[in-house]
Amino acid sequence: MAAAQSDISGEDDVIDLGAILGTLWRGKLLIVLTMIAAVLLGGYYAYIVATPLFRSTATVVLETQQEQIVDFESVVGGMSADSTVINTEVEILRSRALMGQVVDELNLMDDPEFNMSLQPAGVVDWLTSSIKVLLGTAGADPVSGEATDNQQRNATISTLQKAVSVRNVPQTYVFEVTAETANSRKSARISNTLVELYISDQLDAKFEATESATAWLSDRVAELQTELETAEQEVKNFRADIELISPESLAALERQLKELRDRTTNLRAAQTEEQTRLEALRAAETPEEQAAAAGDRTLNSLLGQLDEPGRTETFEARFEQIEARADADVQRNARQIETLEASQENLETQIAQQNEDLITLQQLTREAEASRLLYEYFLSRLKETSVQQGIQKSDSRTLSEAVVPASASSPRKFLALGTSGMLGLLIGAALVLLLEVRRNTFRDATGTERVTGYPVMGQIPLFPAKERKKAVAYITEKPTSAAAEALRNLRTSLLLSNVDKPPQVVLVSSSIPGEGKTTLAMTLAKNFTGMDKRVLLIEGDIRRRTFEQYIDARKSGSLVSVISGETGIEDAIVHDEATGLEVLMAEKSPVNAADLFSSQRFADFLVEARKHYDHIIIDTPPVLVVPDARVIAQVTDAVLFVIRWDHTSRAQVNEALQMFESVNHPVTGVVLNQISAQGMKRYGYGGKYGAYSSYGKKYYTD
Repeated sequence: MAAAQSDISGEDDVIDLGAILGTLWRGKLLIVLTMIAAVLLGGYYAYIVATPLFRSTATVVLETQQEQIVDFESVVGGMSADSTVINTEVEILRSRALMGQVVDELNLMDDPEFNMSLQPAGVVDWLTSSIKVLLGTAGADPVSGEATDNQQRNATISTLQKAVSVRNVPQTYVFEVTAETANSRKSARISNTLVELYISDQLDAKFEATESATAWLSDRVAELQTELETAEQEVKNFRADIELISPESLAALERQLKELRDRTTNLRAAQTEEQTRLEALRAAETPEEQAAAAGDRTLNSLLGQLDEPGRTETFEARFEQIEARADADVQRNARQIETLEASQENLETQIAQQNEDLITLQQLTREAEASRLLYEYFLSRLKETSVQQGIQKSDSRTLSEAVVPASASSPRKFLALGTSGMLGLLIGAALVLLLEVRRNTFRDATGTERVTGYPVMGQIPLFPAKERKKAVAYITEKPTSAAAEALRNLRTSLLLSNVDKPPQVVLVSSSIPGEGKTTLAMTLAKNFTGMDKRVLLIEGDIRRRTFEQYIDARKSGSLVSVISGETGIEDAIVHDEATGLEVLMAEKSPVNAADLFSSQRFADFLVEARKHYDHIIIDTPPVLVVPDARVIAQVTDAVLFVIRWDHTSRAQVNEALQMFESVNHPVTGVVLNQISAQGMKRYGYGGKYGAYSSYGKKYYTD
């Protein structure tokens, strides 16, 4: 059992595509019905419920390069072509401000399609108002009339935004503006109006920018003109207050100052020499020193004649004359130096003053020139901007206007039908797979063996007989039918389950009532008689006693009386002429059935019966109902567990099998009973398995 379960877990990890397709094919009727229902619903919506919508598209192109009528820079430049600008223009087209202009332009506040407050109240509105009344909030928070108008206008703009879509055609500068409404003309009108207002908004923005620039430039030019006039007046006044100066005259003065400085320097050098000579003359005491200091020829010639009379006086007079002349030269040079220094100082003062005045004049002149240049630039820009006011061009133009659509764009009826059909197909397939996943019954031998862990020893088809008697009679009348052959296969499997010691006493049971175990036990017993075997069929279900529905003959004895020893086994056995069976039927007894089958007398009874019969088949009650079957199993050779095809749940079967295992007597094999041939074909198994396979019909005579 554990090994079987491990096999299940291993196989569950693999998706069997063939099994899935087979499941879908088996559920094709449900899928087709679901598809038909979905198509009908889709058609009802597309043809009856849905409101036809008309779509109209206008295209506008973004002008990234514009012609320059005049060759000067524009106040408001053109647009670049990057993705940021393109996305910005898309958002402008979708903006609430532009949509609000469309609402006002087309008076959409009076259109019920966009102003929902004009539409008649629906069921949802009625329910909402009713709930508010019940909650006591119907009259709460009154809103003023102006606020209500604003709310309605905002709601109308929001509705219009939903009805309008804007997209940029990839790899182009073209925008598609599409409006979808319930009226074809209205759709075209909205698209065209939105494009016109968008282009007009661009022009208005440029006009406003140019007008603002012109006004600002005008004020600035006036201010600059005043500043220029003030600066020029300051230059004029300053020139009037000072001597006429220029850089050239200042340079001439600086040259004159340099000449004075040079003369003063030379004169001071000469003065130094003269002063030195004078000091040397004054320091000389002897005639020789005096002659040497004076450096005069006359003195030198007189120096050799000093011995002569009168020459000394002449020498001294000459020396004094030379000394006086040297002193006069020193005095004269000192006066000249003083004069030159005074002139130099005066000239330096004059140059410094003129230099300062020149710097101030140049600064004032530069300021006036800067004011003039700035004034002339702004005046030029003012004239250019004034000219641009009449030649502004929008950055976009209409490429094609929206036209009135000839047919509705939605609902697309054929697409709706196709989509509904596909949706119905998917839902139907999902339902079929869901039902298959939730299925917990048994339909084939392979799955039964995988789940239970026990071999399937027989697959018995549903007998074509409505009454139980006729079911047994059918086996007798149709010995080569599919049902009869299935019973022979079960008999063979049962006998070969233990080759060394074929089972003699066989117990037939099930998990719950209605599994067909009694009919199986009776027909199996009938099948054993075809082997010239002596077979005893015992009715082990003494609680329900259903054998009387198959056999009319009765005797004075029963299973209970035989076990109790009141009746002999031969006297209690019924010989059914119709089926040729020897049957030991049950009767109502006050003794508990489980206690009866647990007694030693029942075991002794079976020991005695083994001596007289080749095979003994005991029909027992369901395992999950009463414990009788598990008690009887202790004295049997084999246990056949009957599972009704596509009826008994896996949980019931597993629980019943575990009950047999709990008493240390597991079942010998499982029998799939009451298999519907039509059902097997419906589930896709009709051409594969045994007695209900399509290829087996050549061997059977039903």
